[in-house]
Amino acid sequence: MKKIEWNQKLSVDIPEIDELQKKMFALINALIDLLEGGAVEKECANMISEITEYSKYYFSIEEEYLKKNKYPEFANHSKMHRKFETFVMDLRRLVADDKSNLTEEIINNLTSLLIDHIKTFDLKYVPFLRTNSFIGKHSKTSKKN
Repeated sequence: MKKIEWNQKLSVDIPEIDELQKKMFALINALIDLLEGGAVEKECANMISEITEYSKYYFSIEEEYLKKNKYPEFANHSKMHRKFETFVMDLRRLVADDKSNLTEEIINNLTSLLIDHIKTFDLKYVPFLRTNSFIGKHSKTSKKN
């Protein structure tokens, strides 16, 4: 199974958030390694629990940025975070019951959910934060005028 790779096209121009995204990709890749390595239910369920807890942390940091800057789509954005978290929690229950529930298709769904969220929702807030001068002040990639 092909691992997922973070690339600059997914960057939100906030280094802290970009690093959180990269860590999430690494956790999903670790889950792929467990699946391919024949890990037992408990190991897979534990990794999914780690993904769940990390996603809560990652999303809470991102939501702080959005709330602080009064992002108008905040409610919808956070709703999508809860959808992702629910998907991962449900997956953990399924895998704890039977590791055969962890398939390439399920991991592809998880990966797609994350990447689609970044492309559809996260990249959507970048122009808003840039317009409101948040990114320009906090981004390593911003150019000083």
